[in-house]
Amino acid sequence: MSTPHIKSAAVAAALSALDDGRTPERPVLREAVRSLLAVLAERAPGRSVEVRVPPYGAIQCVPGPRHTRGTPPNVVEMAPDTWLALATGRLAWAEAVTQGRVQVSGVRADLSAHLPL
Repeated sequence: MSTPHIKSAAVAAALSALDDGRTPERPVLREAVRSLLAVLAERAPGRSVEVRVPPYGAIQCVPGPRHTRGTPPNVVEMAPDTWLALATGRLAWAEAVTQGRVQVSGVRADLSAHLPL
């Protein structure tokens, strides 16, 4: 089942710009990142992992122990272009981690079961 967020105009425009070697316009990139983060939150509800895509968004997702204060024990952080590539299947999780494009901490911070969206 496809979600409308993945096929949003912002996601398509951001991917098109990246494919052309251009940097997407800031509002377009922001909307694309947030749309895809929303899909991840819908598909992997929970609060055990914090996914950060600065400066555009952060969510908590994945079932498990809930984090409430301080620095979360399970954090995934990456650049916006890396997030778009992972979420849309253009980049594999293992490849992104190996290349250092994704910073992960914590035993639950592996999102490979939830990606691509």
